[in-house]
Amino acid sequence: MNEHIAKIYRLLENMLRLGTVEEVKQGYCRVKTGNILLDWRPYWTQRAGSAKTSWRPSRGEQVLIFSPGGDFHGALIGPAFYSDENDQPDEHETRNYVEYPDGAKIIYDPENSKLIAEGIKTALVQASETVTVDCPETQTTGNLTVKGKLVVEGESLFQGHNTMNGGTTISGDAEIDGIKFSEHKHTGDSGGKTGVPE
Repeated sequence: MNEHIAKIYRLLENMLRLGTVEEVKQGYCRVKTGNILLDWRPYWTQRAGSAKTSWRPSRGEQVLIFSPGGDFHGALIGPAFYSDENDQPDEHETRNYVEYPDGAKIIYDPENSKLIAEGIKTALVQASETVTVDCPETQTTGNLTVKGKLVVEGESLFQGHNTMNGGTTISGDAEIDGIKFSEHKHTGDSGGKTGVPE
Protein backbone atom coordinates (compact mmCIF):
# COMPACT_ATOMS: atom_id res chain seq x y z
CA MET A 1 0.00 0.00 0.00
CA ASN A 2 2.80 2.41 0.92
CA GLU A 3 4.57 1.56 -2.36
CA HIS A 4 1.38 2.36 -4.30
CA ILE A 5 1.01 5.72 -2.52
CA ALA A 6 4.67 6.54 -3.19
CA LYS A 7 4.17 5.83 -6.90
CA ILE A 8 1.13 8.11 -7.05
CA TYR A 9 3.07 10.83 -5.22
CA ARG A 10 5.99 10.49 -7.65
CA LEU A 11 3.67 10.73 -10.69
CA LEU A 12 2.01 13.84 -9.25
CA GLU A 13 5.41 15.37 -8.54
CA ASN A 14 6.54 14.70 -12.11
CA MET A 15 3.54 16.43 -13.72
CA LEU A 16 5.14 19.86 -13.27
CA ARG A 17 8.87 20.21 -12.74
CA LEU A 18 11.62 22.67 -13.47
CA GLY A 19 14.57 21.54 -15.54
CA THR A 20 17.60 22.83 -17.43
CA VAL A 21 18.08 22.51 -21.19
CA GLU A 22 21.03 20.27 -22.08
CA GLU A 23 20.70 19.80 -25.86
CA VAL A 24 18.57 21.36 -28.61
CA LYS A 25 17.67 20.43 -32.16
CA GLN A 26 14.86 21.50 -34.49
CA GLY A 27 11.62 21.43 -32.50
CA TYR A 28 13.03 19.24 -29.70
CA CYS A 29 15.31 19.47 -26.71
CA ARG A 30 16.67 17.32 -23.89
CA VAL A 31 16.13 18.62 -20.39
CA LYS A 32 17.74 17.59 -17.11
CA THR A 33 15.69 17.68 -13.91
CA GLY A 34 17.47 16.51 -10.80
CA ASN A 35 19.49 13.44 -11.82
CA ILE A 36 17.12 12.59 -14.67
CA LEU A 37 17.96 13.45 -18.29
CA LEU A 38 14.82 13.34 -20.42
CA ASP A 39 14.75 11.99 -23.97
CA TRP A 40 14.12 14.37 -26.86
CA ARG A 41 10.82 16.19 -26.24
CA PRO A 42 9.05 19.03 -28.12
CA TYR A 43 9.52 22.51 -26.72
CA TRP A 44 7.01 25.34 -26.50
CA THR A 45 6.55 27.88 -29.29
CA GLN A 46 4.10 30.74 -29.70
CA ARG A 47 2.57 29.59 -33.00
CA ALA A 48 2.82 26.31 -34.92
CA GLY A 49 0.00 26.31 -37.49
CA SER A 50 -0.58 28.37 -40.63
CA ALA A 51 1.42 31.07 -38.81
CA LYS A 52 4.73 29.84 -37.39
CA THR A 53 7.34 31.16 -34.97
CA SER A 54 10.84 29.85 -34.33
CA TRP A 55 13.07 30.66 -31.36
CA ARG A 56 14.95 27.73 -29.90
CA PRO A 57 15.77 27.50 -26.20
CA SER A 58 19.47 27.59 -25.38
CA ARG A 59 21.65 25.28 -23.32
CA GLY A 60 21.47 26.16 -19.62
CA GLU A 61 18.02 27.76 -19.92
CA GLN A 62 15.60 26.94 -17.10
CA VAL A 63 12.27 25.63 -18.41
CA LEU A 64 9.03 24.08 -17.21
CA ILE A 65 8.45 20.36 -17.82
CA PHE A 66 4.77 19.45 -18.19
CA SER A 67 4.19 15.69 -18.08
CA PRO A 68 0.53 14.59 -18.43
CA GLY A 69 -0.07 11.75 -15.98
CA GLY A 70 3.43 12.22 -14.57
CA ASP A 71 5.05 10.26 -17.42
CA PHE A 72 8.25 11.89 -18.73
CA HIS A 73 7.90 9.95 -22.01
CA GLY A 74 5.02 12.25 -22.94
CA ALA A 75 6.53 15.40 -21.49
CA LEU A 76 6.17 18.80 -23.12
CA ILE A 77 8.82 21.47 -22.51
CA GLY A 78 7.16 24.76 -21.60
CA PRO A 79 8.31 28.37 -21.49
CA ALA A 80 11.44 29.56 -19.74
CA PHE A 81 11.99 30.99 -16.27
CA TYR A 82 14.75 33.24 -14.95
CA SER A 83 17.47 31.59 -12.91
CA ASP A 84 20.61 32.57 -11.00
CA GLU A 85 22.67 31.84 -14.12
CA ASN A 86 20.29 33.71 -16.45
CA ASP A 87 18.53 36.45 -14.54
CA GLN A 88 16.17 39.18 -15.78
CA PRO A 89 18.09 41.50 -18.17
CA ASP A 90 15.90 44.56 -17.56
CA GLU A 91 14.09 45.60 -14.38
CA HIS A 92 11.87 48.28 -15.92
CA GLU A 93 8.17 47.79 -15.10
CA THR A 94 6.66 48.34 -18.56
CA ARG A 95 9.43 47.98 -21.16
CA ASN A 96 9.44 45.14 -23.67
CA TYR A 97 13.09 44.11 -23.77
CA VAL A 98 14.80 41.49 -25.95
CA GLU A 99 18.54 40.82 -25.76
CA TYR A 100 20.33 38.52 -28.21
CA PRO A 101 23.52 36.45 -27.78
CA ASP A 102 25.56 38.87 -29.94
CA GLY A 103 24.61 41.81 -27.70
CA ALA A 104 21.95 43.29 -30.00
CA LYS A 105 18.84 44.63 -28.26
CA ILE A 106 15.31 45.55 -29.28
CA ILE A 107 13.48 47.63 -26.69
CA TYR A 108 10.05 49.23 -26.70
CA ASP A 109 9.28 51.75 -23.96
CA PRO A 110 5.51 52.46 -23.87
CA GLU A 111 5.93 55.21 -21.29
CA ASN A 112 7.85 57.29 -23.85
CA SER A 113 6.44 55.65 -27.01
CA LYS A 114 10.03 54.89 -28.03
CA LEU A 115 11.36 51.94 -30.03
CA ILE A 116 15.10 51.24 -29.87
CA ALA A 117 17.10 48.72 -31.90
CA GLU A 118 20.82 48.76 -31.09
CA GLY A 119 23.89 46.62 -31.64
CA ILE A 120 22.58 45.37 -35.00
CA LYS A 121 25.19 45.05 -37.76
CA THR A 122 22.82 44.56 -40.69
CA ALA A 123 19.10 45.17 -41.12
CA LEU A 124 17.18 43.95 -44.19
CA VAL A 125 13.61 44.76 -45.20
CA GLN A 126 12.28 42.86 -48.21
CA ALA A 127 8.86 43.60 -49.68
CA SER A 128 7.38 42.46 -52.97
CA GLU A 129 5.38 45.65 -53.51
CA THR A 130 5.71 48.67 -51.22
CA VAL A 131 7.38 49.89 -48.03
CA THR A 132 5.95 53.10 -46.56
CA VAL A 133 7.54 55.23 -43.83
CA ASP A 134 4.94 57.74 -42.64
CA CYS A 135 6.30 60.32 -40.18
CA PRO A 136 7.00 64.08 -40.10
CA GLU A 137 10.81 63.77 -39.82
CA THR A 138 13.15 60.98 -41.00
CA GLN A 139 16.93 61.19 -40.48
CA THR A 140 19.89 59.08 -41.56
CA THR A 141 23.22 59.90 -39.92
CA GLY A 142 25.38 57.93 -42.37
CA ASN A 143 25.65 57.51 -46.11
CA LEU A 144 22.53 56.74 -48.13
CA THR A 145 22.81 54.77 -51.38
CA VAL A 146 19.84 54.35 -53.71
CA LYS A 147 20.37 51.55 -56.25
CA GLY A 148 17.32 52.34 -58.31
CA LYS A 149 15.24 55.23 -59.51
CA LEU A 150 14.93 58.06 -56.99
CA VAL A 151 11.69 60.04 -57.24
CA VAL A 152 11.28 63.08 -54.99
CA GLU A 153 7.80 64.62 -54.84
CA GLY A 154 7.78 68.04 -53.21
CA GLU A 155 10.62 70.41 -52.42
CA SER A 156 14.20 69.15 -52.10
CA LEU A 157 17.00 70.77 -50.10
CA PHE A 158 20.59 69.61 -50.68
CA GLN A 159 23.27 70.81 -48.25
CA GLY A 160 26.95 70.03 -48.55
CA HIS A 161 28.57 68.06 -51.36
CA ASN A 162 26.24 65.79 -53.35
CA THR A 163 27.12 63.40 -56.15
CA MET A 164 24.57 62.09 -58.64
CA ASN A 165 25.59 59.48 -61.19
CA GLY A 166 23.33 58.91 -64.16
CA GLY A 167 20.67 61.14 -65.65
CA THR A 168 18.82 63.61 -63.44
CA THR A 169 15.42 65.04 -64.30
CA ILE A 170 14.01 67.96 -62.33
CA SER A 171 10.38 69.01 -62.78
CA GLY A 172 9.78 72.50 -61.41
CA ASP A 173 12.26 75.19 -60.48
CA ALA A 174 15.77 74.51 -59.16
CA GLU A 175 17.73 76.91 -56.95
CA ILE A 176 21.50 76.67 -56.52
CA ASP A 177 23.29 78.99 -54.06
CA GLY A 178 20.33 81.36 -54.10
CA ILE A 179 20.11 81.46 -57.90
CA LYS A 180 16.90 80.16 -59.43
CA PHE A 181 17.49 78.22 -62.63
CA SER A 182 14.28 79.47 -64.27
CA GLU A 183 15.29 83.13 -63.69
CA HIS A 184 19.04 82.90 -64.22
CA LYS A 185 20.66 85.12 -66.83
CA HIS A 186 24.35 85.31 -67.72
CA THR A 187 26.59 87.41 -69.93
CA GLY A 188 26.15 86.72 -73.66
CA ASP A 189 28.96 86.17 -76.19
CA SER A 190 28.55 89.71 -77.59
CA GLY A 191 27.85 91.50 -74.32
CA GLY A 192 24.62 92.11 -72.52
CA LYS A 193 22.58 89.46 -70.72
CA THR A 194 20.96 86.35 -72.10
CA GLY A 195 17.30 85.55 -71.66
CA VAL A 196 16.02 83.12 -69.07
CA PRO A 197 16.40 79.40 -69.83
CA GLU A 198 13.70 77.83 -71.99
